[in-house]
Amino acid sequence: MRRLLSTGSPFERDFGYSRAVIDGDLVFVSGTTGYDYASMTLPDDPAEQARNIFRTVGAVLEEAGSSLAHVVRAQYFVTDRSYCEPVLRVCGEVFGEIRPAAGIYVVAGLLKPEMKLEIEITARLPKG
Repeated sequence: MRRLLSTGSPFERDFGYSRAVIDGDLVFVSGTTGYDYASMTLPDDPAEQARNIFRTVGAVLEEAGSSLAHVVRAQYFVTDRSYCEPVLRVCGEVFGEIRPAAGIYVVAGLLKPEMKLEIEITARLPKG
């Protein structure tokens, strides 16, 4: 079973991707940036961008029938080394005891210069 999920972001429509894909018992959440999609605003602070990302990802996982508690893999992409610690502190707040397999990567840039980080998530659907 393959199901596509959308948050309604104009990026999804314009660039031909889904916010998430459910395939079997896995939920693959696309790279998500720190926009508040309701207002289409992007805070300057990388920690606040991370918080927005987890709100977006949490909502899409809930729509999929999963949650942040079921995340098994996380990949963090930041555009500057100085963003690693503030972003990882937010990750620690969110994932505390969940502790998914994860990696953080410093990249040359993202689609728009104001995007300071992007996060990709893989989660499981709960059994039952």
